[in-house]
Amino acid sequence: IIDATKELLESIVNENDLNVSDIAAAFFTTTKDLNAEYPAVAARRSLGWTEVALSNTHEMEVPNDISRCIRVLILVNTDKNIYLKDAINLRNRGSDIN
Repeated sequence: IIDATKELLESIVNENDLNVSDIAAAFFTTTKDLNAEYPAVAARRSLGWTEVALSNTHEMEVPNDISRCIRVLILVNTDKNIYLKDAINLRNRGSDIN
């Protein structure tokens, strides 16, 4: 969880040319099968995000949904986005909601 979160956050920061001082908050969610550590620990300890408001929670359990997934919502002033690996597929999942 720590390594994956660190990879995700470093990619977001690098690809979007962000300064940590511009990040107001980061909200992490994990699927219920990821429960060994909080993703925010990676932000604090590995990346030094000591002045950023951080929160962790679990996603709802939905049958046949993705597993071992860490999601993050970062509040920052930018219009860029980045997805790692198959996470781009998460963007289109909401289009079939009634």
